[in-house]
Parts: sequence; structure tokens; C-alpha cells
Amino acid sequence: MRWLLTLITISFFTIQANAQCATYKLTSKGDTLNCTDKAGNKRGKWKVRVEPLRGNPGYEEEGVFADNRKEGVWRRYNLMGDLIAVQNYKWGNLDGLSQYFTIAGIEREESWKAMNPINAYDTFLVEDVNDENHYEQVILPNDGKSIKHGRWTWYRPGSTGIIRTEMWSLNKLVVPNENKKEEEKNEVKKEEPPKVKPKEVQDFEKKNKGKKTIKVRDGKTG
Repeated sequence: MRWLLTLITISFFTIQANAQCATYKLTSKGDTLNCTDKAGNKRGKWKVRVEPLRGNPGYEEEGVFADNRKEGVWRRYNLMGDLIAVQNYKWGNLDGLSQYFTIAGIEREESWKAMNPINAYDTFLVEDVNDENHYEQVILPNDGKSIKHGRWTWYRPGSTGIIRTEMWSLNKLVVPNENKKEEEKNEVKKEEPPKVKPKEVQDFEKKNKGKKTIKVRDGKTG
């Protein structure tokens, strides 16, 4: 009796969910995929297939749409079924860590920050790479795209050995200690205090001031 009640409950929620979809697909397990509501917006779980075109390899990707925008974790596979990317989305744009793979393993990692599309400008608190206790407020115009923010890493094929890394802060490449070097460059150098001549030298120069030739004993003979 319990299994029958469970089946009825699942069927009820499936019907309710499907009622919100103008078009959709059902998996062999009865899950709803590729839902498009009456307004034409993509919602819920989707599986998208892109065929090869003009030399570009095809792929399949799966994840969740919210109000026609990608949201959360999306996974991409080549047409052989191998995982080639794991991406995180917010408001339809890349946000957080994105990882890319080859058959040999991880190839690179990227770090992104999405901007809220409802705002013309967005405000961020940015950590100083040279001082972890210092933060600066930055206001950026919103062009509707993700911006590079955080560590980017490239790996040696077939291993986790790192080839190179880059650090980005709001779409700007960060050079370590760049600010410190700039401050040192712009710092006004303190003038060295003038050297004071010994009193004997001052008296000698005063005594011989105006004379064309000054005979100075230097130990030489002849």
C-alpha cells in the first residue's frame, strides 16, 4: 500500500511540474527535461546537444536553467561521453571555478565573477594581494558579462604539475608586489645631509682663498 501511495505522490508532482511546461521531454525514469514554459523561458534540468560544425567538435552539456539563464553547476561532455568541462554559473554567466579536461586529465582552471544583470553598476570588495587584511571597494559598470577574478592555473598534461598560474582582480592581471614597487618608485628620496668639513680644512681654504696655486704637502719628492 505504501508503494502505491508513493507512486501516486510522485505522479502528482510530475504532473504539476509538467503543467508549467509548454514543451518538455521525459527520461526513461520519468524525470522532466528541457522544460520550456508558456513564456518561452527555459526552466529546470536541461540536456543540450551541439553537433560538430565547421571543424569545431560537438558536445553535450547538462545543468539547470532558471528564467532562461544557466544556473549552478553545468557539465560538458564530448560526443564520446568523456567529461571535458565543469562550469559554475550565476545569472547566466560564469561565476566561481571552471575546470577543463582532456583525456589525460585536468588541463586548466579558471576563476570568474558574475555581475548582477539588473544593476547598471556593481560593487565589489577586493582583497589586496600584498596585504590580506586590507580590502578596497570597487565600483564597475555592468556590461552583462563575467569578469576574470581569482587564480587561473594551467596543468602539465597527464599530471597535476602546474605549468603556470595567473592572478586576476576584476579583469586586471595582478603582478605580485607591483603596488609596492610603484610606491617605492614614487617615494621621494631623502636628501643626504651635507657633509661638514673639519675646522682645519675650513681654516686652510679660508687662508688660501684667492691664491692661484696652493702648495700642498703630499709626501712626494723632487
